[in-house]
Amino acid sequence: MPLRMHHPLVLALCLCFSSTAVAAEADPEQLVQRATEAYNAKDYGASADAFIAALAVVGENPVLYYNAASASALAGRTEAAFELLPKATAAGYTNIAAIRADPDLVSLRPDPRFETLLAATERAEQQRKRMWNNPVFATPYQPVLDENQRVAGLSRLWSEAKFNFASFDLVPDLDWDALYLATLPDVRAATSTPEYYRVLKRFVAQLRDGHSSIRLPGEVADQLEAQPGVRTALVEGRIFVDALLDPALAATGLERGMEIVAIEGQPVQAWAKTHITPYQPASTPQDLAARTYERALLSGSINRPALVTVRDVAGKQRTLSLPRMTAKAFEEAYWSGPTFQMRMLPGGIAYVRILHFGNSDAADGFRQNFAEIAKARGLIIDVRGNGGGNSDEGYKLLSMLTDRPFRGSRWQTREYVPTYRAWGRPEATYAEAASQMQPDGTLHYDGPVAVLTSARTYSAAEDFVVVFDAMQRGRIVGEATGGSTGQPLQFSLPGGGTARICTKRDSYPDGREFVGVGVQPQVAVAPRIADLRAGRDTVLEAGLAALRK
Repeated sequence: MPLRMHHPLVLALCLCFSSTAVAAEADPEQLVQRATEAYNAKDYGASADAFIAALAVVGENPVLYYNAASASALAGRTEAAFELLPKATAAGYTNIAAIRADPDLVSLRPDPRFETLLAATERAEQQRKRMWNNPVFATPYQPVLDENQRVAGLSRLWSEAKFNFASFDLVPDLDWDALYLATLPDVRAATSTPEYYRVLKRFVAQLRDGHSSIRLPGEVADQLEAQPGVRTALVEGRIFVDALLDPALAATGLERGMEIVAIEGQPVQAWAKTHITPYQPASTPQDLAARTYERALLSGSINRPALVTVRDVAGKQRTLSLPRMTAKAFEEAYWSGPTFQMRMLPGGIAYVRILHFGNSDAADGFRQNFAEIAKARGLIIDVRGNGGGNSDEGYKLLSMLTDRPFRGSRWQTREYVPTYRAWGRPEATYAEAASQMQPDGTLHYDGPVAVLTSARTYSAAEDFVVVFDAMQRGRIVGEATGGSTGQPLQFSLPGGGTARICTKRDSYPDGREFVGVGVQPQVAVAPRIADLRAGRDTVLEAGLAALRK
């Protein structure tokens, strides 16, 4: 029973609450828990009965149907299993390989109906793929795509957003259909694939959502998004060199702390407004500023160096020619470094920096260093540069900061029913309440905690900060977060690129919005120019001060 046994409650219940006819006397979570316990005890008949009871409460659910069929097969209820399995596939479970390999179903394999079921399921899966992931759009890179492919790509992007984008209400002045028609001439006029993808980037950026964007094919990325190995910082409205990601650039005379005043002979703000900002998919003003001036400012062709005019501390200006790295090399350099870093600061304060939540390193690192962290008089968790990953990984860390259950984010998505549209009914919204998380139960740090944030705190890192805030576990120090999280839908585009559209809108457990706004700090503080040049961390110092209060 592979669906159920990996994550018994999450996987079994992830779809089941769409029905509003939940009987007051039947708790589906308890029924699934009872079914799981019976399965583990090898009481397969009782397990099947509990899964079927859960189905009676929540309605159609492919996971519950499949688990009920598996338990029925193990209990020797062959006819029941063959009645339930087709319902699982009809409801949406079409993983042929898993069905064929599932040891729970071994008793069904000699029956001719088993192969008939697999054949029907495979046809259904192929039909689903043809409908939603048709490879006709996934054409390879060519220097110039024909007009039909270019128009098809724009049309797919328009259509997927029209029916799936979760936050049109946050862009009330956007007429998506009119923008589509206005963009068609630019798509038809594009004379190269890089030019075509620039049009697509500008188009999707109008959604103003950081999780709705274009991923360029590699050949195009190196024409549009190659950058010198420089990390830049927007501080007090001006742009500075924050770090050299490519040590070879030191030979050009470039140094940390220099101000960037012009690019290609144009004032830096004017350059950015024309060449960078219109193509950035950003959810908030702070997100747009961070993307423009701290992530993409020196983007351009790998074949041309960036001409950058800098001003040193003494006020002397010079123009430097900075060779660009490939887009892939820049991303790797930008995100390099350990996921988890911990050190003790003076005064017995533990400082933990988490680069991302893309794997288990954050929670694992916290657990491995807990003996030392537990002795600390206070804890600072720095997620200022954390771009996200998997929200569950952040929740694992939070579970070690409490001894009580806590709640995750609420979420919602659009629920488009074509017949309702034909009847003139408005589109509905499907929503799920915040799920309850359990404390670690073994490790519990109960000292004061501060979390450091910035506009570069993003996605799953924002989910982490939202739940930390809702737990009232400590103070948030720094700047507002980027204001973008959710579940993107990814799909192919002609010419080797892909796009993603955000389908899910998250909020605080109590419904407060942070998408399109950002999580606000209780202690607002931003870096200063003098501190940047002196190597002083203004925000960290404010975090230490917050712990002392």
